Amino acid sequence: MVSLRTRVFQTWFRLQRPMTLGVRGVVENHSGQVLLVHHTYTQGWFLPGGGVEHAEPVATALKRELAEEGGIALTGPSRLVGIYSNHDVFRNDHVVLYHVPFASWQACPTDHQGEISDLRWCDPDALPDAATPGTRRRLAQLFSGGPDSPFW
Repeated sequence: MVSLRTRVFQTWFRLQRPMTLGVRGVVENHSGQVLLVHHTYTQGWFLPGGGVEHAEPVATALKRELAEEGGIALTGPSRLVGIYSNHDVFRNDHVVLYHVPFASWQACPTDHQGEISDLRWCDPDALPDAATPGTRRRLAQLFSGGPDSPFW
């Protein structure tokens, strides 16, 4: 049984150091292009993904977010690329990034409920001007030999 002292410390720790966690996927099509999404509530092109819900495994969040935002149903394995600090956007925020090759997904209906205004398949070396810096860094890392920084 956990002691009262331990429970008080754990509660204090969570209040002092709250953390948010998100997941994003680099989804490739048969031509080697990657899927980008444009949200209705913020500017820029992003890799599809979103927040991990309370008590939700990260892999489950990836599956849910890809289906909701991009119409991507995972049918095979995705590869964990890394976990990145996203403190510039939100204090103590982290992003878990997965690579989803073409053979690991199929199209499905989306359910983004007005969250996504546009989808675009892009060559990872020829991104739209409005692609976010984090999106650019991660795609350069995966496809162009860019540095593997711990920061999103």
